[in-house]
Amino acid sequence: MKYLALTFIIILFLVSCDNSYQVMQQNVSISIPNKSVDDNINFHQLSADYFDQQIILNPISALFIDDFSKNDRFVDNLSDDYLKKQHDVNTLYLGYLNSLLPETLNEKNKISFNVLKLNLESNLQGEAFPQHYLPFTQFSSLMNTMAQLGSGQGAQPFNTVADYDNFLKRLSSYSLWFDSAIERLTQGMDNKVVLPRVLVKRLISQLKLQVVSNIENSTFYAPIIKIPDSLSANDKKRIKAEYSHFIKSELLPAYQRLIDFLDQQYLSHSRATDGYGSMPNGLPWYQFLANKHTTTTMKVEDIHKLGQQEVARITHEMDDVRARLKFDGNLEQFFDYLSNSPEFYFTKKTDLINGYTEYKNQIEAVLPSYFDIKPKSSYKVKAVEQFREKNAAGASYASGSPDGTRPGIFYVNTYNLNAQPKWGMMTLSLHEASPGHHFQISLSQELTGLPLFQKFGSQTAFVEGWALYSEYLGVEMGLFEDPYQYFGKLADEMLRAMRLVVDTGLHAKGWSREQAIAYMLKHSTLAKSDVVAEVERYMAIPGQALSYKIGQLKIIELRSLAEKELGNKFDIKEFHNQVLLDGSLPLSVLETKIVNWINAVKKNIDS
Repeated sequence: MKYLALTFIIILFLVSCDNSYQVMQQNVSISIPNKSVDDNINFHQLSADYFDQQIILNPISALFIDDFSKNDRFVDNLSDDYLKKQHDVNTLYLGYLNSLLPETLNEKNKISFNVLKLNLESNLQGEAFPQHYLPFTQFSSLMNTMAQLGSGQGAQPFNTVADYDNFLKRLSSYSLWFDSAIERLTQGMDNKVVLPRVLVKRLISQLKLQVVSNIENSTFYAPIIKIPDSLSANDKKRIKAEYSHFIKSELLPAYQRLIDFLDQQYLSHSRATDGYGSMPNGLPWYQFLANKHTTTTMKVEDIHKLGQQEVARITHEMDDVRARLKFDGNLEQFFDYLSNSPEFYFTKKTDLINGYTEYKNQIEAVLPSYFDIKPKSSYKVKAVEQFREKNAAGASYASGSPDGTRPGIFYVNTYNLNAQPKWGMMTLSLHEASPGHHFQISLSQELTGLPLFQKFGSQTAFVEGWALYSEYLGVEMGLFEDPYQYFGKLADEMLRAMRLVVDTGLHAKGWSREQAIAYMLKHSTLAKSDVVAEVERYMAIPGQALSYKIGQLKIIELRSLAEKELGNKFDIKEFHNQVLLDGSLPLSVLETKIVNWINAVKKNIDS
């Protein structure tokens, strides 16, 4: 075996007491095995190895790429051992990348190289902040993920005896994870890195739903109720007994331990403040998260100002719709009319779900005029599960299988039908389903020739930016001729613009939860329950909500550039291909790719 000794520079980001970044350089020597003379081969090998390491560190993620070989495995992502291995992997593969000569790579590999390099650098930069002290929130948690898998309605299969045995092994390790979570939360208390009080109360209420007196009512018992007839009577009896015993004696007590800890110890130490800025080194932490989610280097202050500008622009357009409809009243009264008139809301949950299915058919009829590609997999419209509907977003998307056999799911929250106006359905369908999340994510999964980390990776600004661009595209596609549906498009765009203001306001400007709620109620038609859920989401996952509008504006900017530079040679289908057919990209990488494509087309025209 041949080895090549390498020296490279790792950039470590530390946080000083004055809330600024300190950049330190450290020389590290690493030996790389079996290095080829062709760096294209080297890159493919190291990227494949890197993806394998990610699956080892996060075996549950294998489910979503149809790799069921690790269905019995669970890794404690809060342990010191895990955090060290994660650091070592990031350090090692950044070293491997820095040993390559990117100028010798082909165009596809250059894109992939830049994606991986940016990801690894961001991962190492993030180690400066103690995210493991905040292991979950009411909005995003391992508990919700495991409940979805354990319900039998997610990606975890329950078809064979091995499936049931594997998941029980996974659950056994999961039940021990609760103690790691309590340990990290305790460390967070000691270091004053804790969740806001209102979010802790939400968590406690959410977790209590899992602690049932009759285990047959447990989410994790659902696969037993639906156990396949193909299993033998003896296997059914054994599986039922083992699941019943485990849920009662191990799993439910683990949930109760966490509930008791949160209620009796953590709650009194939780924050009365609502943003990251109030925590130690919170402002640079938030700046990092804002840049990570948007894949830009924009300053938080600039994002806040951009949001204010967008809110003003969209408000003007909303008033134009009001005038077009000859509504006798001002914009605030128009908001009230749209929010409170029964004609704009369904009274039956099934009617809401069926309505989205009708929009699906309408949208799919016009897609061929704008795309010459489409995913193999279709999607289903389903209601959000009862156990998470109270705190879930109004809608979301869960990807199907890469081979198209398991459809994607467009989840609609039917908990409060008055938060799901009819006039908002077209834009929400475009965003969550086709040509938004379902279209983009499914196409990415189906791509061949891409490194797996890129094929299955997700850059928030790209993914959410594309979905919001899909709403923008809906106007051009003729799907908003109904002025009420067009207002719905503006209302959703307003939500994304308000997020720039409110997210940065909460975490960088000292806004309170109540101040953020009041701002959103003033500028939108959203139901108060929806606004509360939105604001608490921003409190829980800082920076993520910034990615939608930032990503959309960049895609629109790049399209405008292409239209200007290429004139009548601009092809909308080809532009969409260029955006979509390299998977989810950081915005800087996407911009470089589109500029290179424009230059290549211009060169062909000139020749």
